[in-house]
Amino acid sequence: MPTTRSRSRRPRQLALDFRPWGGARAGAGRPNKSGRKSVSHRTRETLPHRFPVHVTLRLREDLPSLRNPALFADVRRALRFGRERFGFRLNHFSVQSNHMHLIVEATGRPALSRGMQGLGVRLAKTIHARLRRAGKVFSDRYHDRILKCPKDVRNVLVYVLKNARHHGLLQAGFDHYTSGAWFDGWRNAGSELGVVAPNESAPVVPPRTWLLATGWRRHGLIPVQPLPPLRPG
Repeated sequence: MPTTRSRSRRPRQLALDFRPWGGARAGAGRPNKSGRKSVSHRTRETLPHRFPVHVTLRLREDLPSLRNPALFADVRRALRFGRERFGFRLNHFSVQSNHMHLIVEATGRPALSRGMQGLGVRLAKTIHARLRRAGKVFSDRYHDRILKCPKDVRNVLVYVLKNARHHGLLQAGFDHYTSGAWFDGWRNAGSELGVVAPNESAPVVPPRTWLLATGWRRHGLIPVQPLPPLRPG
């Protein structure tokens, strides 16, 4: 009888499903409890020296309000010491309960990064010292937006210097938790508002870029909401 030759079978590899733990994927990372979108870690836009920048710094939610008078006095002192370094210049600021708005100038992206890093360290040390705590102060890295035209600069000046009114905290006058006292662009600023000229103790320095010093004024000075008249007692 003829012998039946058995066919050899090639070994077949079994597919195993591995659960991916690393790499970029939707929903990865620590959850953001505030519900606010985090600042992107993409390479930041090149910064020409002629453009001012709007910078936003956000604090952790578990910190007390920066508008506490004693804490704000320390914060303003830290701003003064870090107002001009490494080609970085702080021109305007607004301190709110859990975030800060800054308008700054820099000779380039590296100068902005170094200046903000130094200012951030000063602010963190100041807040730690006042609150007698340690740990992280800022909830994320700073967000910045380059201002490229006079209208954009004026809009941001209004937004920053009147940010308290945006949050429903101020109805008249200018906010003393901002650099409004050193701002010379108010339209109806009288002596009763206490506007002072820039000096060595100021937490800001005068702008040098055309856009922030002159250009924005083409669209009109910024009005101050007048204080209500005193009622006869």
